[in-house]
Amino acid sequence: MTFATCDICDAHENQIANGELAVLPPVFQAYGQEPIFSGPAYTLKVFEDNALVRTVLDQPGNGQVLVIDGGGSLRCALVGGNLAVLAVKNGWSGIVVNGCIRDSVEINACAIGVRALATHPQKSIKKGAGETQLRILIAGVAVRPGNWIYADQDGVLVAQEKLV
Repeated sequence: MTFATCDICDAHENQIANGELAVLPPVFQAYGQEPIFSGPAYTLKVFEDNALVRTVLDQPGNGQVLVIDGGGSLRCALVGGNLAVLAVKNGWSGIVVNGCIRDSVEINACAIGVRALATHPQKSIKKGAGETQLRILIAGVAVRPGNWIYADQDGVLVAQEKLV
């Protein structure tokens, strides 16, 4: 996979201006062995409950990026080492979490790209509450199912269509 988010922004200034391409605010930390990843978004909205995260990652990812709106909670983790291993096994390209992860050493050993706000040692509850495949807001940026996510060392982009 070869692209640079800076180059995508430079080549698509009109899409940035009209809202077809957006840059997530620089609040996310990078984890995992894949600093660069992209794919169509699979969206998930949960709050301090990661049961649906496991359910989704247990499905074939087919190169998609799981984008989790965890409400920006810093009170528990939504993704841990076991879920990162599951994501790799099932072919997910990456995970973006508007919330926290845990087991960062284990995640950093996985061949996947992960972006999250921070780490937190506490696990989430597991009641299964949440919604999949809907429009979500990540740090104020709308992400819809099927939008293309591009992530590298310089940032995370959300595009309405595949750009590279």
